[in-house]
Amino acid sequence: MSASRGVGRAATVEDIPALAGCLASAFFDDPLWGHWTFPDEASRARELLSFMTLMAERALSVWTDMTAAAESVTVWTPPGADYGSEQEERMTELFNELFGARAPAIRAVFDQLEELTPEGRFYHLEWWATHRDHAGRRLGTALLRENLARVDAEHLPSYLESTNPVNLPRYEALGFRPVDEFTPPGGPTITTMWRRAADR
Repeated sequence: MSASRGVGRAATVEDIPALAGCLASAFFDDPLWGHWTFPDEASRARELLSFMTLMAERALSVWTDMTAAAESVTVWTPPGADYGSEQEERMTELFNELFGARAPAIRAVFDQLEELTPEGRFYHLEWWATHRDHAGRRLGTALLRENLARVDAEHLPSYLESTNPVNLPRYEALGFRPVDEFTPPGGPTITTMWRRAADR
């Protein structure tokens, strides 16, 4: 969506550093992507930025919206699209580099997320993030509401995985409902959520 129509605009390849910076900032203290994935707080910021740079690169293959300066970001996989499978080799390399012996455990989380993803036509919210420097301005909520209006106009449902229980009420306020949950070994509970299609 263009900025003239709302708070969001489509991300481009030039935005990858800003997208990655927003994601890394937002998920620094996340129970899964922060504390469990990168338990060493001294190196977390650097390693999480490398991880999120790859996630941002993958995001350009799907629908990625951002506020003007990437204060807030959303990454969606539309029906029929594929979130970055062409970068599997790069992902394996980065996981080995970042996680070493823990790489299979991290990969197992991605595999479990994929197994729980339902069949059918829906929008999959991969990431929703607001940079910590801009928290509390409700930019993220405005951006997500704008996205959901587009989804509702297509009368399609949407799906997500919440890695932080703090966010469950926020998602529920936007119409998402818990469906399932799982817990990686020694990790936090991840909750899958579904939002039904808007009535025609």
